[in-house]
Amino acid sequence: MLREKIEKLVKNSVNCLTKESCVSPQKIEIIAKRPPKEEYGDYSVVLRQDLAKQVQERIEKKKPEFLEKVEFLPPSFLNFYIKKEYFQKEVSDILKKGEKFGKINIGNKRKANIEFVSANPTSMPHIGNGRGAFFGDVLANLLSFSGFKVEREYYINDAKTSQQIRELGRTAIGKGNTYLTEDLRVKIKKLDKKLSPLRKNFEANYIIDAETNILDKDGVIAKSEVSSNKELGEAGYLLAQEVLGDIKKLVQKKFKIKFDKWFSEEKNLLKKKRIEKTLDILKKKKLTYRKEGALWLKTSKYGDTEDRVLIRSNNQPTYFLSDIAYHIDKIKRGYKKIVDIWGADHHGYIKRMKAAMHMLGYKGEFEVLISQIVNLKGGEKMSKRAGNIVYLEDLVNEVGLDVAKYFYISKSLSSQMEFDLKLAKEQSEKNPVYYIQYAYVRAQSVIKKSKKAKLKLGSKNLKLLKHKSELRLIKKLIKFPEIIEDTANDYQLHRLTEYARDLASNFNQFYRDCKVLDEEKKLAEVRLFLVFATKIVLSNLLSLMGISRPEKM
Repeated sequence: MLREKIEKLVKNSVNCLTKESCVSPQKIEIIAKRPPKEEYGDYSVVLRQDLAKQVQERIEKKKPEFLEKVEFLPPSFLNFYIKKEYFQKEVSDILKKGEKFGKINIGNKRKANIEFVSANPTSMPHIGNGRGAFFGDVLANLLSFSGFKVEREYYINDAKTSQQIRELGRTAIGKGNTYLTEDLRVKIKKLDKKLSPLRKNFEANYIIDAETNILDKDGVIAKSEVSSNKELGEAGYLLAQEVLGDIKKLVQKKFKIKFDKWFSEEKNLLKKKRIEKTLDILKKKKLTYRKEGALWLKTSKYGDTEDRVLIRSNNQPTYFLSDIAYHIDKIKRGYKKIVDIWGADHHGYIKRMKAAMHMLGYKGEFEVLISQIVNLKGGEKMSKRAGNIVYLEDLVNEVGLDVAKYFYISKSLSSQMEFDLKLAKEQSEKNPVYYIQYAYVRAQSVIKKSKKAKLKLGSKNLKLLKHKSELRLIKKLIKFPEIIEDTANDYQLHRLTEYARDLASNFNQFYRDCKVLDEEKKLAEVRLFLVFATKIVLSNLLSLMGISRPEKM
């Protein structure tokens, strides 16, 4: 990449200066960035004030072939101007690589696991779940494009002992109404034969008082029984499997997200005794201790703010213990990069989980990303099937899958988001998705018309691409690998949407300023070359974002 050439050039110059004892030989960070304005050149590097001018003079004495000039802008900026001939030649590289253009290999085929969505199987995904769903899917695409061997994973919170599943069980046997919707009523009716014996067993041993407490035969609140009640857990689990079946169909067919593994807490952790095995591992490492009747983990020694409970005083395991067991399983499966995408309410769990991974001796990359809250702007007319919950399926039906995906990844995951329903439904240039897809269709249209005109790609006359709009478009096109590298490193997926919008704008400006089909043949063919390059980059970009590439609009 050109950016790397610039950074290497500056680094070599700095090294030469330090060897000559002109400056103190300390580590200096060198990062080439695109300047905010065109007049500041194509790349800019910020150096220490005592270095910048000397480096500029050294580079000017022996400029590399691709460099037009480098200017020193006080107090510490070096602005690099690249020869237009270099940009002209770079266009041909796009057509040579085609769908591989922009691919990098920072992953080096390392196994990566991205766990996302993981909504409880108590109801269908809502608009908040959508953010993690589409972000995780696009991140997986990006890391695959960057050389990782990526697997998508959905963690199913379906343990029969969990509070959510037991609450679902109460609803299933008619002793509660938590999570109850019309869809759930239909499922309960369908499962009546299986739920009936569980209902009878429950009624034979327990009663519900006016405050909905579960009482045993003696009229005492059955706290210990609730935590291990088999009937509620079994009933909840049965109903959860029905809900999960619908979630799988929705996610795979409607949202086009293909998970490689659906990891069941009940089947993969509890039935295989992995909770107990995890406890043994932690105890053998002498990382646990007893206090106030509970079993604690020494997380404070590994970066957490305090120690955490693994087993409560009532002998029930915490969710944290299940999470540790789950991540031990991931480590054993050989992942060198593990990324968890959690909801906003899990922010406080990050330090403890990182501490646990440190305890386990995990040597790979472990990161937790938090998906912040999503609010709906202009959603008054959308259907709400249960209270204030807006389901993701309804939103996708309303605006379309392409638009939903784009809007969800267009904001930083760490910031709260307001989904603009009115803008999302626009079928005009105001809608960024429509605007980007229209640019792609326009490029396709020009290519089709060129075939009728019997024009060929003109790679031999790239020097004819001199117009300001042509050069601006070329610069934007060859920036694509840099966008991929930066985003693969920091996961700021909104960089992709911003780049897509800017690229579409540059192409549309080129289309307005520079005729393609009606020009003299040599110029027409070389401009056609640029149209092909634009189509390739837009195609690769849309594919990464999981957005369709329409033939016409």
